[in-house]
Amino acid sequence: MISKGRRTLRSLAVALAAAASFTIGVPGGNAFAIDHVQCVGGENFLKIWSHLDGRQSVDCYANAGKTGFGGWWVDRISTGNNDLIYYDANGDSVKIERWHDITFPNYPPKVVSIQIL
Repeated sequence: MISKGRRTLRSLAVALAAAASFTIGVPGGNAFAIDHVQCVGGENFLKIWSHLDGRQSVDCYANAGKTGFGGWWVDRISTGNNDLIYYDANGDSVKIERWHDITFPNYPPKVVSIQIL
């Protein structure tokens, strides 16, 4: 017959082993949760001015992650406190560091997705 103390110790060991195997078996990685947010003056969001088929848009984003941008032509990007990579329709990726404001007056890129780092 096993004593109560040994049973408790054995149960604790089994629980720790299960927790360790779960920790090792489940991949870590980053949780990406880019958000399309309301543009608010004074905030340091990523802000993108764009156009497509006669429509114009100004969109703001927060938090790290990647999202589709729909192939809109980008006229201006203000990165705020975000490092950005945009992926264009030609297959290129362009990184823009935080605190930059860039305009594309003559040849705007057609952006298929954006990623905040």
